[in-house]
Amino acid sequence: MRIAYIGPNWGTSRHRADALQRLGHNVGLVDPWDCLGHSQWVGRWIHHAGAVGVHLVIDEPLFRQVRQSKPELVWVNQGEFLGPKLLQRLRTLSVPIVNYTNDDPFGGYQNGRRFRPYLKALPYYDLVAVVRELNVREAIDHGARRAVRVFMSADEVAHHPRETTPEDRRRYASEVAFVGTWTPERGSFMAELIRLGLPLSIWGDRWHKAREWPKLKPHWRGPGLHDERYATVILSAKVLLGLLSKANRDLHTQRSMEIPALGAVLCAERTSEHLSLYDEGVEAVFWSTPEECAAACRHLLANDAYRHSVARRGRERLQRNGHYNEQVLAAILRQVVGRVAESIR
Repeated sequence: MRIAYIGPNWGTSRHRADALQRLGHNVGLVDPWDCLGHSQWVGRWIHHAGAVGVHLVIDEPLFRQVRQSKPELVWVNQGEFLGPKLLQRLRTLSVPIVNYTNDDPFGGYQNGRRFRPYLKALPYYDLVAVVRELNVREAIDHGARRAVRVFMSADEVAHHPRETTPEDRRRYASEVAFVGTWTPERGSFMAELIRLGLPLSIWGDRWHKAREWPKLKPHWRGPGLHDERYATVILSAKVLLGLLSKANRDLHTQRSMEIPALGAVLCAERTSEHLSLYDEGVEAVFWSTPEECAAACRHLLANDAYRHSVARRGRERLQRNGHYNEQVLAAILRQVVGRVAESIR
């Protein structure tokens, strides 16, 4: 099937486009950021101003690229600044249009105004896939025709276990690591772990904005990570923290799948969804307070056999759960076009 995939040509968006390709589909990736430019100022404009006027820049070139590809289906990744006028034009192609978003467009201060065009465009999608149960009802209330809930997913290729080199291990080795962007609640949590004496390493963006930055700075190892370097850092740590975004109303995150997929130990906040995904203390380790987190990490660090067992069993459980891109995306497509959208391999 020919799929016009509208989304960034990097990160998890690119992972999903590649997964659709591996499923046997002919995927043409159309990156809206090629029209906008990749400046941080553009990102700030979209976040704070809701991409006012962006349709004047992107609608015509995006529609032209999609139409030229003669798609049998249009897949939109996130689409936070794709407004109703563009979606109405895409509907003239008379093919199904799917939206997948792993952010929380309906709540929280974190997303600012950037999802304003998305909310207005919701009625023009044939199917909206969201990763939070409460988003299903919210999407319908905002006019979505159909909405389905899926779990976030790891990628079969990007998050496949691999050997690290001695040089990588020397460069990236850590005891307890967190890889992710700063949010206010994360800053105070990390500062408390440091106060409790946990050997902590932090990778990610915006941590300098934390009120606790003077305490966090000695533990900050570098900015955000992608693909091979991300996997290397995960595999070079003994324990990986899984922190949630309160603004996004998370009960699980991408890390909840990616860390076990790579064969590493997930030590995450205890939630109803985490408890449904993994057997506590056997396939992952959970906590509810900084003190419990620190104690759990110390227990894992002190017991190599237990730590390796949790990592192995966690990956086995993830495989049984099926929270990988190819399985999740194939299930979404079946919701729209039936068995014709399954793998043709």
